[in-house]
Amino acid sequence: MTYMKTIYRVLRNLGLVLLPLWLVSCEDLLTEDPKGQLAVVNFFKTKGDLDQSLNAMYSILANEMYANNAVGFDAVSGDDITTHPASNKQSIREVDSYDISNNNSWADELWNRRWKVVKAANFIINNAERTPTTQEEINKTLGQAYYWRAYSYFYFVMTWGKVPMVVKDEIDYNMPLATIPEIYDLIVSDLQKAEAMVPINYTEEPYARNGVNIAVGQAAVKATLSYVYMAMAGWPLNKGTDYYKLAAAKAKEVIDNVKNSTYNNSLLPEYKDVYSLKWNNNNPEVLLGIYYSRTGTITNATLCDFLADMAYGGGWGDTNGEIKFWKDFPDGPRKESTYFSKIILMSDADADNPVLRDWWYDDPNTPRTVVAPCFMKKVERVGEDYFDVSDPSPINQNGEKMHQVIRLSEVYCWYAEAVGRSGEGDKTLAVSVLNEVRNRADGTESNRYSTSMSYDELAESAYNEHGWEIAGYYWANIATRARDMFRMNRIKDHFEFRKENPEIEVASGVFRKEAIPVTGVWSDSKMYFPYPANDVALNPNLKN
Repeated sequence: MTYMKTIYRVLRNLGLVLLPLWLVSCEDLLTEDPKGQLAVVNFFKTKGDLDQSLNAMYSILANEMYANNAVGFDAVSGDDITTHPASNKQSIREVDSYDISNNNSWADELWNRRWKVVKAANFIINNAERTPTTQEEINKTLGQAYYWRAYSYFYFVMTWGKVPMVVKDEIDYNMPLATIPEIYDLIVSDLQKAEAMVPINYTEEPYARNGVNIAVGQAAVKATLSYVYMAMAGWPLNKGTDYYKLAAAKAKEVIDNVKNSTYNNSLLPEYKDVYSLKWNNNNPEVLLGIYYSRTGTITNATLCDFLADMAYGGGWGDTNGEIKFWKDFPDGPRKESTYFSKIILMSDADADNPVLRDWWYDDPNTPRTVVAPCFMKKVERVGEDYFDVSDPSPINQNGEKMHQVIRLSEVYCWYAEAVGRSGEGDKTLAVSVLNEVRNRADGTESNRYSTSMSYDELAESAYNEHGWEIAGYYWANIATRARDMFRMNRIKDHFEFRKENPEIEVASGVFRKEAIPVTGVWSDSKMYFPYPANDVALNPNLKN
């Protein structure tokens, strides 16, 4: 489906979205007219219509984020993730090897699904003011629509660069491409509107549950603005110091409001809890998440990080860890909870006596296709708070783990990095919150960072801590490792490293290297995905 066809379809049928709802129980979201269509002119006549339009947008959002070909696989360009050298992984492999075709089916899917979210948000933004209810209720809905439109355009500008800027319910097959500065202007404007409109905290279901915000609250918007400013400070706009100051200021607003209990957020004491099912529905560290339920909309996530030869039901082999990143990752509870500490191979999966192996184990008589570290963050088994790697019994490919969009620990890292890169701000606070992140990662009051470190050292330490905090295949995160590398213009450095592909000593006398070859000559065009061929055929401006 091309993006213009997507626009038309969502515009025409938004009132008919009957997907399992993200926030509430499964029910008809919008009333159908006798012909199965609902004209825009007949909608937004009651407060109920306003609520249903928002529920429809969230339902679309959850559905468009549920699978890895729908969201997030652009993150594979980072130095923390790689994929399988063969099998059916061509679409992911193109991203991992920095050689993406305009017929990449996953990229096409990613493109189209982002446009669906834009159109769902535009439907609200263009029409909500007509609803005969209080301005406060209208603003609550508008603010969330502005947020998710900004989120989607941030996806576009970081993945494709220049794109058409669709902000109205209209169809134009000759829509010009907006420049990167113009897209960022829209993102910032939308986020600033959202910041003024959404509540500090929600108090009633379905938008509040278990003491946490389920929908977009003020903390999430401020945090997103902080990271957007970080992106604008870096490549390709290179706005520099002034925008790092803006990023630090927004992050500090979040930190201050957490410290004074205005926001109901806090770091979990142990890193193992961050991605546990125990805290899946009431995680105070998550400023914004996309929630799933086995009785409603499920996420198709749990097996994608398993290697194909692993037990536990057999992995998809979609993604696994890069070896150097694993090697450089500091030991401690954070690393133990990020990666499988041991794995069970299918050949060793005797239920009565399973054999636990190091990930680098390889029998020269029957060599494994992929030998690599494996992420454990999305793994889940019904009935377990924490996944048991010693149990080889199968797990379901579907699950209900929330997709974490922003966590508080990330904001701590962004603040410290922005203070470091700007050379201004509260260095004592920056070091303090960065130590909170690292102390939890180490499982002890190590306080590794000191105010005696230089601003550059502070910035690089925070950059690295953020990478370790969020390492892996995030499906909705606003700030993946790949995006950190993008804004710092470091993807080209990793391209050269992957071309060299040196063997790395992973244990005493044991050397391993990446399975995916990287070849060719670097150009900055590799920073972006090409536009999908189907859409280029419709809109001649995409040929530029």
